[in-house]
Amino acid sequence: MSLLFVVGTVSCTLFLAVNGLYSASDDVIELTPTNFNKEVIQSESLWLVEFYAPWCGHCQRLTPEWKKAATALKGVVKVGAVDADKHQSLGGQYGVRGFPTIKIFGANKNKAEDYQGGRTSDAIVDAALSALRSLVKGRLSGKSGGYSSGKQGRESGGGDKKDVIELTDDSFDKNVINSDDVWMVEFYAPWCGHCKNLEPEWAAAATEVKEQTKGKVKLAAVDATVNQMLASRYGIRGFPTIKIFQKGEDPVDYDGGRTRSDIIARALDLFSDNAPPPELLEIISEDVLKSTCDAHQLCIISVLPHILDTGASGRNSYLDVMLKMAEKYKKKMWGWLWTEAGAQSDLESSLGIGGFGYPAMAAVNARKMKFALLKGSFSEQGINEFLRELSVGRGSTAPVGGGAFPKIHSVEPWDGKDGELPVEDDIDLSDVDLDDLGKDEL
Repeated sequence: MSLLFVVGTVSCTLFLAVNGLYSASDDVIELTPTNFNKEVIQSESLWLVEFYAPWCGHCQRLTPEWKKAATALKGVVKVGAVDADKHQSLGGQYGVRGFPTIKIFGANKNKAEDYQGGRTSDAIVDAALSALRSLVKGRLSGKSGGYSSGKQGRESGGGDKKDVIELTDDSFDKNVINSDDVWMVEFYAPWCGHCKNLEPEWAAAATEVKEQTKGKVKLAAVDATVNQMLASRYGIRGFPTIKIFQKGEDPVDYDGGRTRSDIIARALDLFSDNAPPPELLEIISEDVLKSTCDAHQLCIISVLPHILDTGASGRNSYLDVMLKMAEKYKKKMWGWLWTEAGAQSDLESSLGIGGFGYPAMAAVNARKMKFALLKGSFSEQGINEFLRELSVGRGSTAPVGGGAFPKIHSVEPWDGKDGELPVEDDIDLSDVDLDDLGKDEL
């Protein structure tokens, strides 16, 4: 049975500069989407793998203990680390939701067991040896102890291909050309050795991609020796050939790596490229603020001038700028919110906006309750520079006032119209003798 360990989902400081925690001189093996399959999945060894983010304080504190454990286990159990902030597709592939996450890969590398132990080198070594003992006993009892590379060819049924869609000359156009989804199509020949090597990777990637993109990116296969019309139509000259099809565009060749991780990474990039931008929500209740900020690494909050100061056209111009930035940074998976000046005055104060300087913008890490303020102009250029600095871990931050979001008032959503001044009560002056006014002061 395969084993994987996860150290609790703990969110860490967001705004620190991004630097790797391990070097080539360490006994910790740095893993990436390029080498993960070869080093870990196809290995006979037991692996402990830490998924970390360089900015994460808990990860930084774990680093010396992880290095000690790696040195102690050298030649016995392999110890690796993945920068999951840099290689988000690899972290997502293994369900990483917080940092650090530790997983141990044992006999069945396609499954894993979460690590729930302590974060000292002693605890980590003890857990590794316990897992190793289980693996060895499994081998003694006749259970498979290694990874089956799936090189036996398509006709032998290697790998679970349930999520790879088989296409033919007759079904191709109906399924692919007229689809709103993105298709990655492998053209193969059953006798091709490289195709046989790719098959288990393609099958495993198909399942992951289907789950992570909700079926919006599909992996398919065409036997080019049988469906020669398609092979001729797309100029297939060698095997395997992988092409990417998107509606309204000419197909392009996939020229990335052929491991599951490489394929998934490309598929997720295609998905995010074609995904709609995140919603831009008005803060009309506490639930809107909390659900958005709790679900995203960062939430971008704008405080726009009062509707009487800008009118509908002015407000819409600000919202358009935010929507363009949400589109530009949609791969970051941030949350986007706005409110009217004065509608949530306590929130403004907690973010250092304080009742003036509208429009204003703050980027908030709700897990650490820290924020950064836009210092430049509220324009595409100014906001882009602000968000780009945040993306690379730069920019000054401050704690949210009070250490938590303040009370959020429930308000009516903006109706999209210009504002109206409140109607004043009519005053009847008909019975007032104006000639008598001020006589007492004379």
